[in-house]
This record gives sequence, C-alpha cells and structure tokens, in this order.
Amino acid sequence: MSSQDQTPVSATKKTCRVLAALSDRRVCRLTDIARNAGLDMSTALRILKELEEEGFVERDPESKQYMLGPQVYAMHHAMVAGLDVRSLARPALIRLARRFGDTVILSVPMGWESVCLDLCFGDYPIRANYLEVGSRRPLGVGAGSLALYSVLADNELRTVLPMVHQRLAARYPRFPVPTLDAAADRARERGHAMLLDVVQEKMGGLGVAVRGPDGRAIAALSVAALNERIESREDELAQALAVEARQIEQAWMPHA
Repeated sequence: MSSQDQTPVSATKKTCRVLAALSDRRVCRLTDIARNAGLDMSTALRILKELEEEGFVERDPESKQYMLGPQVYAMHHAMVAGLDVRSLARPALIRLARRFGDTVILSVPMGWESVCLDLCFGDYPIRANYLEVGSRRPLGVGAGSLALYSVLADNELRTVLPMVHQRLAARYPRFPVPTLDAAADRARERGHAMLLDVVQEKMGGLGVAVRGPDGRAIAALSVAALNERIESREDELAQALAVEARQIEQAWMPHA
C-alpha cells in the first residue's frame, strides 16, 4: 500500500464528499450517502448534522431523507454567470417605487424559501413594512415568493413541497395548501402572481419572476401595498413589473 493510500482523509474532504453525494437526487438516505461518500455511517451522520445546522443540508422529518439546503442554493445563485442580482435590480426597484408609491421588493429563492434581498419604499403613507432585508418565507407566501414558486420545474417542486407544506400548516393557517395550489395555477395562467390578505390583513402584493441565463427563476420583483391599491392597478402593475424584469434579464444576456 502506498504512503498516499495511508494518508488520512481530512475533515474538509469528507464534508465535500457528503455534499457531492447529495448532488445526486437519488442519494438521499443515510446509508446511501455514507456509501457514496466512502464513509462509515457514524461519520456521515455527524457531518450531515453539522451541515444541517449551518443550512447546507435539510432533512425531511417524515421521510428522513436528506437534501441540499438553502445555503447551497444561495451559493448557486451567487455564482450564476457572476451576476450581482441586487445591483442589477436596484434601479428597477427605485423606478417602480417612484412610479407607484408603494414598497417594491427583490426576492431570491433559497431551497424551499424565498429571501428578501432588497427593497425600496415609495412615498405613499401606508407602507408594507412587515418585510425587511434578510426576511425568509416559505416559497408561495407573498407575491414575489409565489411568483418564484409558480415557475419551479416539476422536479424542483417535488423537492420543496414537503417543507413548504409543513411551514404553511405551522405558520400560515389562513393559507392552506389547496389555496396555495390555486394561487399558483392563477399565477401560471396570468404570468404574474397576486396575493391578498395572506401575510397581513388588508395588505397584498403582485409579483413576477426574473429568469437567469439558463431560463430558471433567479429572483422576483414584487409590489406590496393595500389590497385596493393592488387590485385596482393589477394590469398596470403586472405590465410594469414584467418590463423591468425583462430589462434585468437582458442586462446579463451576452450581447443583449
């Protein structure tokens, strides 16, 4: 046996092997992860628990299966084509807030959640101030979050559904799964997402997805305001948000 074969595998390499194993969606149980990573069960379990604590891995409480967590998706979105989504979208947020007078939000998907990456307040005196940069919600909760949820590919949807459903039952009893499904269907039909009275009573929002170079949704733009300010301007808001979303998409397309 060579001296190279006798060299202990470092903790970093073991962690990388576990993450690499999880990149195959068929590898989701502890025994399979350990085998694919070339580790014993106890070592694989310890690494998985530590990765779960840091948000790089998630474990379905019912099926006991493991999957990549929101931090991995955050890293993916940060690296896509070297994009700085926040910088690209900031001018759009300012223009929309000035035009409509309401709160404009930039959200990004991270695993089964959407995260507020940036926002801009308009000058209308009643603001949607229940969201701040860094706030997280299950996908589907909120207009921008629903816009992201509604354009997920089938395989992505199947992956996030267990955690989304669990969080809806625990935190959003007024927004059960059938209501989410119906709202997502409407969003797919209309090309934009609209929700009223879900996050806060008498408040609503309208959102559209922003796609990356590979066609997958990398962010969402949304406007949050009083219900009547959303409903009465639905078409105008949807058109303005779509225009801004397409401009952001064109900004990172080669030779656009």
